[in-house]
Amino acid sequence: MSEDDTSNPPPERPPERRSWLDRIGSMLSGEPSTREDLVELLRDAQGDGLIAADTLRMMEGAIAVSDMIVGDVMIPRVQMVALCADDAFVDLLKQVVESGHSRFPVHGEDRDEILGILLAKDLLRGVVADYDHGSHPVNVRELLRPAILIPESKRLNVLLREFRQSRNHMAIVIDEYGGVAGLVTIEDVLEQIVGEIDDEHDEAEDTTALIAAQADGQYAVDALTPIADFNERFGADFDDDEYDTIGGLITAAIGHLPEAGEELTLGRFSFRIARADARRLHALHVSVHADH
Repeated sequence: MSEDDTSNPPPERPPERRSWLDRIGSMLSGEPSTREDLVELLRDAQGDGLIAADTLRMMEGAIAVSDMIVGDVMIPRVQMVALCADDAFVDLLKQVVESGHSRFPVHGEDRDEILGILLAKDLLRGVVADYDHGSHPVNVRELLRPAILIPESKRLNVLLREFRQSRNHMAIVIDEYGGVAGLVTIEDVLEQIVGEIDDEHDEAEDTTALIAAQADGQYAVDALTPIADFNERFGADFDDDEYDTIGGLITAAIGHLPEAGEELTLGRFSFRIARADARRLHALHVSVHADH
């Protein structure tokens, strides 16, 4: 082969793949970029089949966490399951068993006086120790672990790093006046990245149908039903600019995280809370009234 001969050029990559790779090259070259550019790049990668949809959601969640603060995800004070150190030992045991939680803030006479954190496993050890020695029930104050106090303004990515380093799983959130505003757990932070985490105490949800007609004429509606889907099913016109789900709309209209049994009427729809926990609204019963 003469020196003038040239080898065949490599096959040209598809335009869409070239565009995606060119954008990665542009980002790695040190040119200015934004977080929105990164998210768009990741979505393109998912669209090209390079990463799975679940992986994309976790990446987007991890990016979003750095912009969120504790106040965005904390369990508010009114929804906290807190124990009073002065309650009878048997009453404390009942509250622990009924709640299904593993960690509990313990306060004195004032709910703003947080004495520490009680782990259910520590309480169990105390019960066993008392049984073995035939003594009176141990004072719960002797079982408490130190409480970590943090401001509402702390960023979630910073809190997650501190949780990992300290091996703590719960922190008490303090407002600007020094009072208890709520609590946050490592699970609350991780759920912003990986989505809802159910445990053995969470009731299983039927995800096969978000809206199901009942024999009594009412409808069972999953709180995660998109408002657009609700509107389409019932011919409603609820605004979905500010909230995506019917649960978010109802929670905002009530003004607090609702409890089972609470009721609300919006236009020709009557909503009754069927199921809710300390973190979110799960299910609604809906009655549809005729237009007047």
